[in-house]
Amino acid sequence: MPKVLILTGDAAEALEVIYPHQRLTEEGYEAVVAALSPKLLQLVVHEMVPGNDTFVEKPGYHWPADVAFSDVDPSDYAAIIIPGGRAPEYIRNNPDFIRIVQYFFKENLPVAHLCHASIALATAGVLKGRRIAAFPELKSDVEAAGAEFVNAEVVVDGPMVSARAYPDHPAWMREFMRVLRKRSPVAVPVATAAE
Repeated sequence: MPKVLILTGDAAEALEVIYPHQRLTEEGYEAVVAALSPKLLQLVVHEMVPGNDTFVEKPGYHWPADVAFSDVDPSDYAAIIIPGGRAPEYIRNNPDFIRIVQYFFKENLPVAHLCHASIALATAGVLKGRRIAAFPELKSDVEAAGAEFVNAEVVVDGPMVSARAYPDHPAWMREFMRVLRKRSPVAVPVATAAE
């Protein structure tokens, strides 16, 4: 069973961690959550409230991180997913996070990211010459990293699939699953006579 690594941390957007985790599991992939340390992460919920200029943040679900970035051998994984929220602000400074991300870009392997994950990819130095979607307020950050910002529900640039935020999940995961299945298909079980 191919493994997919979800790179995240405390204050990640809950929907952007849980939905991909469940979608991968549903498709027969093993979803593994990596963070600064293996622990119970505190996820958050970001919501646009009418009248506010930006989203509000509320405590969300807890979700277990299975492995520390420092213990990850990227060659064990078929792809990575980087959710948004506030986690990208601080995980981007971790040298093992950068090592993992750079490996996937160097090897041209599937990478899915959305929302604020683009700032972590910018720190890793992997966005130059790419086309990506991200949270619209990050347009100047994306462009400063040498990428083309596209305000769309999903952008596919080779094996990289990006989106703006969790409302784009259906298009984002549909395209990512297409890329992932092509590169690392899951073995389909053989039907038995009883079925």
